[in-house]
Amino acid sequence: MHEPQLIDAFLTEKLGNLRSNRQQEIQPITFKPFRETLQMKLLFVDDEKAFLDTLIKRLEKRELKADAVYDGLSAISFLSENTNTDVVVLDVKMPGMDGLETLQAIKNSNPLVEVIMLTGHATVENAIEGMKRGAFDYLMKPCNLEELIRKIEKAATKKFKHEEKIMEARTREIIGHMV
Repeated sequence: MHEPQLIDAFLTEKLGNLRSNRQQEIQPITFKPFRETLQMKLLFVDDEKAFLDTLIKRLEKRELKADAVYDGLSAISFLSENTNTDVVVLDVKMPGMDGLETLQAIKNSNPLVEVIMLTGHATVENAIEGMKRGAFDYLMKPCNLEELIRKIEKAATKKFKHEEKIMEARTREIIGHMV
């Protein structure tokens, strides 16, 4: 064989070996659900203690961790101490500070926290008012757990994307001052 043919044969053999080695090493890619890749900080607010405790246990079985409080004032206090909370699931009808008042207070002090309203006493007016005040979504009790989890994941994604945009803007601002 001539030199160019030897080089071609050598490269073909090496390339063939490389391909067979790579095929043996390739593992299928598996994607974990959103809730397994990001640690969401969740807060549930509902005056129905038995309902809320059961819901929290069902979420824990799906590897979602959440905190619970049983009234609006406790929610405000919790959020002032836990500023890294991502999503609040909030009952509309509660004694004392109701869900709409609590929503307004949450949005005033923690505008990036996403709030999902949850109620067994839904009216179109309450839903509209909640959305006007900044609620991410509105669900009826009893709701399908998987649907609730999907809403929580979407709300957390929205918050994470918003925080990412803020960080990008701050980075550009800092870089702009350095130039």
